Amino acid sequence: MEFELSFIWAIIITFAVLCYVILDGFDLGIGILFPSAKSEQDKSVMMNTIAPVWDGNETWLVMAGGGLFAVFPLAYAVIMPALYMPIILMLLALIFRGVAFEYRWRTVRWKPVWDFSFFAGSVIAAFAQGISLGALVQGIEVANRAYAGGWWDWLTPFSLFTGGAVVIGYGLLGSTWLIMKTEGELQTRMRGYAKGLAIATLGFIGVVSVLTPFQDPAYFQRWFSLPGSIFSVLVPVLVGLCTWLLFTGLKQCKEAQPFLASLGLFVLSFIGILISFYPNIVPPSLTITEAAAPDSSLKFALMGTIVLIPLILIYTAYAYWVFRGKVRPEDGYH
Repeated sequence: MEFELSFIWAIIITFAVLCYVILDGFDLGIGILFPSAKSEQDKSVMMNTIAPVWDGNETWLVMAGGGLFAVFPLAYAVIMPALYMPIILMLLALIFRGVAFEYRWRTVRWKPVWDFSFFAGSVIAAFAQGISLGALVQGIEVANRAYAGGWWDWLTPFSLFTGGAVVIGYGLLGSTWLIMKTEGELQTRMRGYAKGLAIATLGFIGVVSVLTPFQDPAYFQRWFSLPGSIFSVLVPVLVGLCTWLLFTGLKQCKEAQPFLASLGLFVLSFIGILISFYPNIVPPSLTITEAAAPDSSLKFALMGTIVLIPLILIYTAYAYWVFRGKVRPEDGYH
């Protein structure tokens, strides 16, 4: 029963992380692209496309972090000291970005400062998330059920590379979101940016995919022996399909297709990471069952989560439905 419950909780937290990445990804992407705005009107339109939903997107980050603490306390106790610096930078950047988001509408004199804060907070948050991902993929040293590495183990060429990959990938999500939500000259410009960002994102995905199996012998074995070798063929085929849909959508001036195809690339990359990690929750040695809380705690937390997740999904879907359609300069959430 404990294995089954821990497995269920691993799925829940994985789902929360994935929802955060695909929802807050385009949100951060708009901040990353913010300096590209040619006018105050463009900036206002860009921000208004996410104004009704940006804070709700971060609900999934809270749920993933809180869930990890509650049901996988050992994993939380290992990951936090290993990644203190990038996680603290990410949280501070998200806070500063949120403040900038609200304050820029209420000032004229300091608006350039808050605009820069919105951009910098978005870049730093995305970069820190990518560094954390790269550090996890490399593996965290564990001894006697505690973190046994150094303060700077997270800082490597590989983690810096994955940090850059996430920034570029979020930029792609942001540009394709704006293609779907805007029109006119801004939409045309974003379509041009999306092509370059798509090429760069695919390049990063390719390099990380090649390097990842060499970060740990277990990764290589999972990908190149059955049943993992099936995914070694299937995932690249699906990535190729998403790539084709992305570029054809951009060429044919489709509006929703590029965004959905970009999301598909992120989901497939996420699946690839899961294949590399499983059955570990903290590579290379801490498994899901070893890190799980007692069975009674897992049951208790699950009872509330069964109610909470549908509620979050319902209000998230409702918010996106209410604020669907194009955002025009004369419209505004603020």
